[in-house]
Amino acid sequence: MASDASDEIVLTPFAPALLESMRAIGYSFESAVADILDNSISAGAQNILIDFSPLGDPYVAIFDDGRGMDEPELNEAMRHGCTHPSQQRAEHDLGRFGLGLKTASLSQCRQLTVMSRSCDRIHLRQWDLDLINERKDWILRCPRLDEFPDIDLVRRLQESPSGTLVLWRKLDRLTAGKSSTESALGEKADLCRDHLSLVFHRLASTTGEGLRILLNGNPIKPEDPFFTRHKHTRTLPREAFECNGERIEVVPYILPHPSKLKRRSQQEGSALKRGQGLYIYRNRRLIVWGTWFRMTPQEELTKLARVQVDIPNSLDHLWTLDIKKSSAYPPDIVRSVVKRVIGRITDTSRRTFTWRGRRTDSEIEYAWVRLETRDGYSYTINRDHPTIKSLNNRLRPDESVHLNDLLDLLEHNFPTQALYADMAANHLPTAAKTAQGDTEHLLSQARRTLTGLGGTTSAMGSFFIENLERFEPFSNFSSSVSFLKQELRNEP
Repeated sequence: MASDASDEIVLTPFAPALLESMRAIGYSFESAVADILDNSISAGAQNILIDFSPLGDPYVAIFDDGRGMDEPELNEAMRHGCTHPSQQRAEHDLGRFGLGLKTASLSQCRQLTVMSRSCDRIHLRQWDLDLINERKDWILRCPRLDEFPDIDLVRRLQESPSGTLVLWRKLDRLTAGKSSTESALGEKADLCRDHLSLVFHRLASTTGEGLRILLNGNPIKPEDPFFTRHKHTRTLPREAFECNGERIEVVPYILPHPSKLKRRSQQEGSALKRGQGLYIYRNRRLIVWGTWFRMTPQEELTKLARVQVDIPNSLDHLWTLDIKKSSAYPPDIVRSVVKRVIGRITDTSRRTFTWRGRRTDSEIEYAWVRLETRDGYSYTINRDHPTIKSLNNRLRPDESVHLNDLLDLLEHNFPTQALYADMAANHLPTAAKTAQGDTEHLLSQARRTLTGLGGTTSAMGSFFIENLERFEPFSNFSSSVSFLKQELRNEP
């Protein structure tokens, strides 16, 4: 039986209270900017320009050259909840709830203005929280273009055949507790650059093809969390499976050992080095990263492990994606597959860290070897290393005993805890390696070893020269090996 109309009440939310409350939804400044860029990308933009202006009336302006909106489309875009979350979206649409433009913007400012150009006309709409508080209603302003004479990107919009400009003013949250608006905007610009370079790294481009993002005129450089261009990065076999009829792809990576990264790369990637875990991409846009979702503990020896997971927007409901698109949780069918991949990749990461100290079938003769014992494992100095043999050959039997005592002392007092603490803090012993990398230093070391082995005419000396690249530390400097060999062959 249908309800009587007298039993129903249409209860409209009180605009000032609801909008002020929604400002506390939990957006960070950089995640709010990223949410605006999602709309630009969904509109087919090729260029996105972001301007932070601290002077005069401070503002943040975001322009894109996408399709733009006509007047009815802009009105609907400014409506809170303009799209139902269960509504089927275009394959590459990055939105979901129909709230991002409004909630992201008003979490950072009190006045949101959107200007959009379509069919040779520019339409403007504006939410102003101060006006809404004064009028106590959902007042959407239709401002004039001449109200924004000092906004550079307004002129860019006027010159473009189509596009949209999002303008944030009355930046009350930005300046709260800060000494100056200029320093506050500068700090946010740095955070925003780092965030966008990671979140959109698979979509952004610096080559002139594809999506270009500029912040205050400077291009955003994509930050690849997998170091895929590094020759020592390992890409493990990918897996693909279906979930509710949709395809999900999983690609595991093992990052290079810290010793394989250049000093500059170590500094730039220090934050990423702490980001072990799953990297969840929705339509190639990174939404969640640096977590194993409690499927395995985060360990120091697994920090090189990364797993790329690609999901379509049609599975948003299964991943419980939140409004900010910064939180998601994998469904059971995904967890079962990913958990198997995690077990494989974390084991590989552990081996990458311990490889340099393990006794293996590798032809490299390491200075230290890791030996598994009944009670665990131990690290020992490799007595078969040519440098040790060279020294032993020069010593009398009683002196060799003292040498062995010294090696035992070093082995039994290996600074395991200090080394672990340094690695956890990403502090690498680069100074010693730099000194060893000096060609003259390496040549002097090789000459001393060669002398102790009997010189170039001895069988051991000849073997040492011809196989120099097999022995540490020379194995770490392949570019110098040919020169070192030639010099050693000329030794008397």
